[in-house]
Amino acid sequence: MKLALQIAGFVLTLFSFLPLIKSPLWWIRILDFPRFHIAIFLTATLAAYLVLYGASGFLEIGMLVIWALAILNEMRYVYFFTPLAPREALRTEVETPANTVSLMISNVRMANKRYEKFLQLVLRTDPDIVLINEPNHAWHEHLRPELDKRYPYAIKKPLENTYGMLLYSKFKLHDSDVRFMVEDDIPSFYTVVELPSGLLFDLYTVHPQPPRLLQNTETREAELLIAAKFVKKSPHPSVVAGDLNDVAWSSTTKLFKQISGLLDPRVGRGFFNTYNAFVPLFRYPLDHVFYDPSFRLVHMRRLSKFGSDHFPILITLNYEPQHQEEQPQPKADKEDHREANELIQEGVEKGEERNGEKKEAKE
Repeated sequence: MKLALQIAGFVLTLFSFLPLIKSPLWWIRILDFPRFHIAIFLTATLAAYLVLYGASGFLEIGMLVIWALAILNEMRYVYFFTPLAPREALRTEVETPANTVSLMISNVRMANKRYEKFLQLVLRTDPDIVLINEPNHAWHEHLRPELDKRYPYAIKKPLENTYGMLLYSKFKLHDSDVRFMVEDDIPSFYTVVELPSGLLFDLYTVHPQPPRLLQNTETREAELLIAAKFVKKSPHPSVVAGDLNDVAWSSTTKLFKQISGLLDPRVGRGFFNTYNAFVPLFRYPLDHVFYDPSFRLVHMRRLSKFGSDHFPILITLNYEPQHQEEQPQPKADKEDHREANELIQEGVEKGEERNGEKKEAKE
């Protein structure tokens, strides 16, 4: 039993510190996800060891101290997504917000066939904009009759590779563009949304590849950081949304925020875990909304599941540029920009390599 606890402590400690290595290797980046779980398991291991065996020698005390440091290392990331941390994005103080936009984000899971249940969820919540990740042509055909009537503006790119995307809007869309920023078969959307008041804001929607077996994350990092640079150059306030296939506390997401200057409404409020809807004990915040400080949060909530492995997220924002200075904006220094440029270059090169491999496979 003692040896088993020592092995468990060593492995969990290794899992805690490995993500400090700035590498796109999938087996390192995947450890960004379970930081809270690792902290819980390592805390239980540490407590069990102390209760059963205590700490008598110098080496044993040193081992337990290292375990404790590994726990603190994990918690320093997830702490900011608990109610104990200060809130980054402030809630509106306007009693009746009049310049609002509500956005629903949902990864429907291409293999999921519960089209009607998802459609009823959209009709019941009635958001101004609906972003759908992973739709194929079957999803598009089932949703199109009802959503085309309710939403007069849309951008559509259904695909059979789990990276399709649909965007429906009640508000006018201008300069809409389907972009393939890194890989030829993974689209992102760009559009300028016009609110009824005439306000224009940029909306970027993304769904990069996740870390998985033998699949490193160079292209994911590049896609997110390219979007961040677009945001920074835009003359309009911006919103970035989608299934980022990354957790809110990762170094990549932090760098994205610093480069873009956008806020995360989950900081100080909670995890808002959206994946995996099928596994209650292992859930992570993969579906994100980041927005400009000229917006204030009205409300945000996770919606009920409908058959996908993701929960939808619904968020409502109010445009209040007169109060934007009250929300400190994330900022990037020279080192952040250098790191971002390097990651973009690596990701673009990897994307070109994958694009070439896919073309060869088709031929």
